[in-house]
Amino acid sequence: MIVLACLLCSGAGAQDWKLRTNKNGIRVYAREVPGSRIHALKVESTFDVPASRLVAVILDIEGATDWLYSTKSCIPVKTMSAADVYYYSEIKFPWPVANRDFVAHLTISQDASTKTIHAHAENVSDMVPEKKGIVRVTQSIGNWTIQPLNSNQAYVQYELQVDPAGALPAWLVNMLSSRGPYESFFNLKTQLQKSKYAGAKYAFITD
Repeated sequence: MIVLACLLCSGAGAQDWKLRTNKNGIRVYAREVPGSRIHALKVESTFDVPASRLVAVILDIEGATDWLYSTKSCIPVKTMSAADVYYYSEIKFPWPVANRDFVAHLTISQDASTKTIHAHAENVSDMVPEKKGIVRVTQSIGNWTIQPLNSNQAYVQYELQVDPAGALPAWLVNMLSSRGPYESFFNLKTQLQKSKYAGAKYAFITD
């Protein structure tokens, strides 16, 4: 899941996506959510790597702290298969706002005909006890769409809908929602170049 602290929203709206940031090949869009001051956000970019390498980064749960904005910890909880993982994550917030945490179920699949890869992460409950001083997020859904363009290039889109729980000041929400999506994807470009992801292959993924 890309960064709870930056992609804050509460439900889908009917409004069109509006471009908020467009630099370094990364585009961040926002749309209003009826009845909420918090916008839904979407991020997209094209990466010059095989699709399998993107999948490898997403499945590297502990490596998420290297590139996901404000992620303090990310720990595997239970592995069902190579494409089916539960994990716990804590997101840092500036003092005096309490950190948030969540447990998510991540599954990855690929459409055999289009080769489009879908990674879906949705929060679950009761797998990790709540921690004192940290606000537990109980409503979040994140979706990756990865479309291989050729054997060494892929288009990536990420959307997240989250109820961040608790009371958050508007200035903090606006600051994080403006910075987080762009910085995460900018960091992802560097993360993808690490040697540990080179040559990544999965039986369930065709580049």
